[in-house]
Amino acid sequence: CSVHCRTHTTTFLKPLAGLTQVYSVRVNTHAVLKRAQTIQGHKTPKKQWQAAWLLKAVTCIDLTTLAGDDTPSNVHRLCLKAIQPVPYHLLNKMDMHDQGVTTAAVCVYPSRVADAVKSLKAANSSLAVASVATGFPAGQTPLETRLQEVRLAVADGATEIDIVINRTLALTGQWEAMYEEVRQFREACGDAHMKTILAVGELGTFTNVYKASLVAMMAGSDFIKTSTGKESVNATYPVAIVMVRAIRDYFLCTGHKVGFKPAGGIRTAHESLLWLTLIKEELGNDWLCPLLFRLGASSLLADIERQIYHHVTGQYAAYHELPMA
Repeated sequence: CSVHCRTHTTTFLKPLAGLTQVYSVRVNTHAVLKRAQTIQGHKTPKKQWQAAWLLKAVTCIDLTTLAGDDTPSNVHRLCLKAIQPVPYHLLNKMDMHDQGVTTAAVCVYPSRVADAVKSLKAANSSLAVASVATGFPAGQTPLETRLQEVRLAVADGATEIDIVINRTLALTGQWEAMYEEVRQFREACGDAHMKTILAVGELGTFTNVYKASLVAMMAGSDFIKTSTGKESVNATYPVAIVMVRAIRDYFLCTGHKVGFKPAGGIRTAHESLLWLTLIKEELGNDWLCPLLFRLGASSLLADIERQIYHHVTGQYAAYHELPMA
């Protein structure tokens, strides 16, 4: 799956120059599924190499809480966990205690951004605060409401905004309209990084996923993200193949690197290793850093901790011994 782009400015592709080529894109479903099967069949590293890759995964996690019962105290505990995601004594045994191992960011609802900023400031941490916005998860609120939600989250101190696209526009092929909406979100973000959630489980086809990926990148997204975590289908390897190929094609056309964030349903250390493998093979080592790769997760960290605990001690910890934030 590839597309040829010709026009690039410092921020956006000119919509009519790039979007005319979006309509002709087709994705080879059989090839995508075969490649995804290959990725899933890979053997993952063991022993100290596994531990090293798992620490890399930790540094790429957006530690997330997006629940209806979120409170300031929940968010405070989440922030403290993000600052010290792996117990100090385990890092000390691995001689990694002084390497500044933290998660990449914390991710919360807009109304909890101020709580997260306050907690991190009190802990003297410069960790990024990400906020979902634009009518998350459905994106079915008026455009001005969605824009205002972005502005308010940024004003409260969010340095990253995870927006959701209007799936109706993608499903009905209104790519210029989708471009214009995402472009306005980009402007509303100001200096904050913008991650664009495609909600791939609701886009219907791989071709729609590829087209939506391209349009989101043309409109100025810093990252493209698979899912809200609220859909019935979230981050899957076939969808990821389509999205990272779009990122690669866009890079080859423009020289501009866009990040990738799978989210939703990523719960085990083994899965995190497969995601890192996929990124390494499809996009290369440049993307294996928090600037260009994130894992959206809430329960993943607990399993990674258990695997690291096993590497250090030779025993598995009970989940209550390594409590989540």
